[in-house]
Amino acid sequence: MKKFSFMALLGVLILILAACTDDSNVEEEATEGEETAAAEGGTLTLAIPSDAVSMDPHGSNDVPSEQIRDTIYEPLLTQDENFEIVPVLAEEYEQVDDTTWQFKLREGVTFHDGSEFNADVVKANIERVKDPAKASPRSFLLEMVSEVNVIDDYTVELVTEYPFAPLANNLTHGAGKMISKDLIDADYQQALDEAGSDLSLEEYYDLRAEGGEEHEAVANEISSFVGQLVESEPVGTNYFKFDSRSPGEQTAVVRNDDYWGDTALLDGVTFKVVSEPGSRIAELESGSSDAILATLSSNIDRVENNEDVTLLRNDSVSIDYIGFNTEKEPFDDPRVRQAITHAFDSQAVLDGVYNGSGTPAEAPLAPGVLGYSEDLEGLEYDMDRAEELLDEAGVEDLTINLMVNDDNPERVDVALWLQESLSNLGITVNVEQVEWGAYLAATGAGEHDMFILGWSNSTGDPDNGISPLFHSDNIGDTGNRSFYNNPELDSILDEARQSTEESEREELYMEAQQILVDEAPAIFIRHGENLNAHGNHVEGFEGDAYNIFNFRGTSIQ
Repeated sequence: MKKFSFMALLGVLILILAACTDDSNVEEEATEGEETAAAEGGTLTLAIPSDAVSMDPHGSNDVPSEQIRDTIYEPLLTQDENFEIVPVLAEEYEQVDDTTWQFKLREGVTFHDGSEFNADVVKANIERVKDPAKASPRSFLLEMVSEVNVIDDYTVELVTEYPFAPLANNLTHGAGKMISKDLIDADYQQALDEAGSDLSLEEYYDLRAEGGEEHEAVANEISSFVGQLVESEPVGTNYFKFDSRSPGEQTAVVRNDDYWGDTALLDGVTFKVVSEPGSRIAELESGSSDAILATLSSNIDRVENNEDVTLLRNDSVSIDYIGFNTEKEPFDDPRVRQAITHAFDSQAVLDGVYNGSGTPAEAPLAPGVLGYSEDLEGLEYDMDRAEELLDEAGVEDLTINLMVNDDNPERVDVALWLQESLSNLGITVNVEQVEWGAYLAATGAGEHDMFILGWSNSTGDPDNGISPLFHSDNIGDTGNRSFYNNPELDSILDEARQSTEESEREELYMEAQQILVDEAPAIFIRHGENLNAHGNHVEGFEGDAYNIFNFRGTSIQ
């Protein structure tokens, strides 16, 4: 039996979450000036490159959405700067046996709509993210949970279908963030009404619990309506609450004065969509925005030479990669994928496009993640070998549609670099630049030959660093946009996620990565570096390795 208590991590938690003490006495003893500073903290304007795809934590699986949603919703657990699990809405948890986990929930927490957080809420959220009517692209993170049992108001038990070592890590992911049960119920009721169903809400929940064809039929009927209410009226428990949104332009959140922990200093944050990188820097320089995300590596000198702004740099556990659609000819032939990989000079791209930012990648897992190995060797840059492999595969006069999101100039430059390199092999590459939301939809539907994307591995566990991208269960918008199907790899990944021995898991993930190097369903470019910036009048603005920001201690001077 493993038991995890968080008393020893209390000091860390105070710093990271600022959420374990009752701040009522502090407020009583504060001076009038301090109260005014907290109440009139101003609104921080943050220029971001891409708008949220969804305001529903179960609605999309992308970082731009999570950067906004993280201020509204909270999970049961989170991670500190050392990737250690620390509590949020769960005060402690215990792994009772290989497949049973019990969570003691925090009491006295209310949602922004005034409803109570309790075990019923946890059950409602996990069952929703797994519901095919929601069709969540994040369902894979909790698909192994077979039962959610309410023990009492503040104790909930999760039972997994099989042993699953990374469960706690997966619950730190956005898929594990809690929506108000009142909102979930209202959203389902609206979906049933819109679909013209005669079922009551309770009848639908009973039908879902039973499963089977009848539930599948109803789920299909209401699927297009589930989530509409959550999308327009998001309700969580976090230190900010939703205020307003103009899709494609900006989203505003404001301070939750009824937050269960220490309230934020700022009055709010406005996430302002500014797609062009140079324009984001101009926003910062002019003072139109207080901070910006995703400063290009080519602009590092420009930002660092400005004495009025501060550049933030921190390593990421992400992977930038070029994916092949392995279901399409000729990319269903590993030799063609290997040839194109050999034609990609990753070091030249790292230096020329990314200006040395980040670290070269041989495989998906980043340094510091279980399973990473410096001994793993990728397919080296070798144009002669690339030509040989294309000849062996009988490929000539090949034209490729390479899709990339239009708000990321570095990815566009990588695409243009590959276009030029492959032209030396007689391959024509058409680079198609697509708006972010449409890009995710198109690549999720397989409307591409090749694509360029990143993956943040936002649980810090090797399972989430590989399985979403390459396990056949996740083909499509869940993450496997390479449409890669390898039963041997699937078997290794399934075994690794069920193993409780860390050394065994490490060995299995190293084996999995060797298959990916050999089979080449993707070209691994680099493990990224987060580059963000803020004006010097902003204090306490810091992101984590996943490029998610905690604004609790942020202030404007």
